[in-house]
Amino acid sequence: MIQENEVLTLLLGAGVLIFILINGQALKRLPSWKTLISAFYMLLAGWVLTILEGFFWGSFLNIVEHACYSASAVLVAVWCWKVHGSRKEARK
Repeated sequence: MIQENEVLTLLLGAGVLIFILINGQALKRLPSWKTLISAFYMLLAGWVLTILEGFFWGSFLNIVEHACYSASAVLVAVWCWKVHGSRKEARK
């Protein structure tokens, strides 16, 4: 069963995706931008899978959804380490 908050989250994520596509050149100036954008794509995939699991393959898509959320969290952690961890090492 699909919940309203899941649909709203997906719509907001679609809005952010449009923002990313429109402002891609500006976002490329961020350090390690590919890692950060990949994290968002994994999060967006999780939101899409949340909706799809209401229609078919519920258990399987739920597992894949949570794997996407986990991958997104790992990618954000890697991005933070690349951006902030490397700065500390450069100061030494």
